[in-house]
Amino acid sequence: MYRARDHVENERWLAELQQAADRLELGTAARSRATDLFLSTVSEWDDPSDRDADSRQAVVAASLYAGALIESDQRSQSEVAEAAGVARLTVQQRWKDLLDEAGLEPPTW
Repeated sequence: MYRARDHVENERWLAELQQAADRLELGTAARSRATDLFLSTVSEWDDPSDRDADSRQAVVAASLYAGALIESDQRSQSEVAEAAGVARLTVQQRWKDLLDEAGLEPPTW
């Protein structure tokens, strides 16, 4: 769960998420799920050794991929990475852990 303050503190990143979702032409449900995932887990991903912007951009990408997957509006990791401005490997390495942090079970396929 997240607080209203999390939304305010992450306005920039939520705007980035929406812009990437526009580029991916994601539906409303996938966008909403990605936003919830981002806000629910972004504080878990703040790594003092990482640069803050890189860490949050990675969470944006992982949230988009996972949100689209959950809502059956799937896009490839490469498509999401390109839309979010990160490497495909970033999406690959983060999305399952993001689901786990949100209390969701990643698929086992």
